Amino acid sequence: MEKIKQLRKIALNPRAHKLLHQLLDENPQLTKILSESKDKKEATKKVQDMALSVLKTSDVAMAYYKHEAKGRQYFHQLRWEDFAAIRILDYINNAGKTYKDPNLRGDTVITDPIRMLYLAYHNGIGGAKPDFFIDMIHLFRQLHGKDSYETYSNNKVKEWMNRWPDGLQPEIIELRKKNKDRIINIFIDRMDTGDIRDKKYKFTDGMSHEEKYNKILEWWNESVFHLRFAIRSPELLNQMLDYSLDNETLDLLERAKKAGIPFFVNPYYLSLVNVNVPEFAVGADLAIMEYILYSNELVNEFGHIVAWEKEDIVEVGKPNAAGWILPSKYSVHRRYPEVAILIPETIGRACGGLCSSCQRMYDFQRGNLNFDLDKLRPNETWHERLERYMQYWKDDSQLRDILITGGDALMSTDKSLARILDAVYQMAKHKREANKKRKKGEKYAELLRVRLGTRLPIYLPQRITDNLTTILRDFKEKASAIGVKQFVIQTHVESPMEITPESKACFEKLISAGWTVTNQLVFIKSASRRGHTAKLRKVMNDVGVLPYYTFTVKGYMENASQFATNARAVQEQIEEKRIGAIPEKYDDRIKSFPDDAENMKAHIDNLRTKANLPFLGSDRNVLNLPGVGKSLTFRVIGITRYGRRILEFDHDSTRNHSPIIHKLGKVPIIESKSIQKYLEQMKDMGEDIEDYNNIFGYSIGETEHRIPIYDYPEYDFEITKEISNLET
Repeated sequence: MEKIKQLRKIALNPRAHKLLHQLLDENPQLTKILSESKDKKEATKKVQDMALSVLKTSDVAMAYYKHEAKGRQYFHQLRWEDFAAIRILDYINNAGKTYKDPNLRGDTVITDPIRMLYLAYHNGIGGAKPDFFIDMIHLFRQLHGKDSYETYSNNKVKEWMNRWPDGLQPEIIELRKKNKDRIINIFIDRMDTGDIRDKKYKFTDGMSHEEKYNKILEWWNESVFHLRFAIRSPELLNQMLDYSLDNETLDLLERAKKAGIPFFVNPYYLSLVNVNVPEFAVGADLAIMEYILYSNELVNEFGHIVAWEKEDIVEVGKPNAAGWILPSKYSVHRRYPEVAILIPETIGRACGGLCSSCQRMYDFQRGNLNFDLDKLRPNETWHERLERYMQYWKDDSQLRDILITGGDALMSTDKSLARILDAVYQMAKHKREANKKRKKGEKYAELLRVRLGTRLPIYLPQRITDNLTTILRDFKEKASAIGVKQFVIQTHVESPMEITPESKACFEKLISAGWTVTNQLVFIKSASRRGHTAKLRKVMNDVGVLPYYTFTVKGYMENASQFATNARAVQEQIEEKRIGAIPEKYDDRIKSFPDDAENMKAHIDNLRTKANLPFLGSDRNVLNLPGVGKSLTFRVIGITRYGRRILEFDHDSTRNHSPIIHKLGKVPIIESKSIQKYLEQMKDMGEDIEDYNNIFGYSIGETEHRIPIYDYPEYDFEITKEISNLET
């Protein structure tokens, strides 16, 4: 508390002073309150009355503020000024609260905005920074109707979408051919000089340059080539990018290397990055670059990263944060009653590249994940453990869904993956047989859904071979016969520029095997630009992929550079994704898509035509909470002196949770950057920040309903209410 008292004595800087006066000039009533109030308590009461006077003109808004009305039906009835009034009242109700801020390595922050305004007005102190005042200026403009809500036409949203090229356009394909040519010639030079040596991939004596070039063209179609020849150093990366990286970026990558952050980008994915960019494609590949290059924040925080998903911290035999008892410290994760995650103890713990905002960077920091691919080959003890893990699913009363991920599920060899899938099949069969002996009302949930989490259709499309497709098709055929109904590939596409002819062919193969392909987008700042995610949804639909989730960036300060605020996530959902909203009358139709997954592209195209939609907005914008579950149900209840908002999240009421959430209650999140800082980043990326005018006003979110295609099929028997493997 002593430190907080000291913070209140900090003088405003000149820019903060200027913004304070702008706030006061625009709000004579607020100025009168601050000048005439004898203390902070009286000023707070008067500001409270001001906000309540707005809410009293709407019964719905007043009920929503008091938590007496909940859900999207009431959320959509709120007026723009209601959002501001509720935020002011929530600020007041939570004034003086302190929080341990993982963004500041556990340092304490406080929210008390009216006190900061009072101290700033009377004494020029209080510690508030410019971004705090900018947020407050917009708040009071919104309250008084000076910042009005602007709706954008469908044509405007499509105009934003059309700014972004995709990887299937002929001009982009030509650019990538040049990139590939440059990379291949560098490999030839480095192999000739001995800088690169490999037992499998080598030239024979006397080969001409043309023969060497054609040989690498052959190797290019093999996934193993791209893994063995992955770029692991800043120097080689810069050479591959035609020495286009600036010194600041190279210094940063060298610091990352010294800090122990792995660097791994395969040649194919690197060929998607342009170095001589024509006017029409400027900024188009920023989302790809952001995934390859590291930020100052990540480098500075590596070694101090705190686990975001607390239930991923496991002690065998003890409940995780969600209350589940798990059979493995590293290979089985669980949040929900119905689904658990299996992370194979094979090369499947690795990826085809390292995403700089990886949700498992905490595990890279601990050394549990790495790119020592030769050391990740499965041993015999893994096969024994796999059987034990499958026993966990078999003997659990509620599990009906297995998500095999990593790392990356498809990094496993065909042999390893086939063995894992066979173990899943045997488990599902035995679980079904065991149920025949159980009485009515005591039967366990049987396996209904199998999912594979992979980014390889984007990172390493050469991995999706005919043999892999056959393995997936055969597994589906035999698993369907014992009652498994849903087979899902969950991929991860960030940008329409990542959809290439190679990835398109991958999706066609996966879909031909009868698997539904869905996408989980991480809403990094470059992907959050106006129209970018909407365009991605359209291009994915064009190749038969359904959007599943749009995730706010997870993590604390290590991901601050790439973080797009939750206000922007709500804005994107309401102002852009809405043009792809699927009318409820098509629920039954879309629910049946997986029954004929081989024709998914035709189903998507037919529904888009029938409903006159540019894309199917089948995803939900959410944040993976650091407690339990996914949600975008929140209210902004506080703000730090730096203008970073404090959000209070509630859980997604549309799905089942671990019973522990009744003990956990609501989840506070302190965002890692202010909205103003986010807008400055948008401006640096060439965006017109006038296009984002409404963003400050989005201070409330409500989780969208899940579309029926993602629901579990119903059983024809009653499941036990018993919950096993749980200790709350």
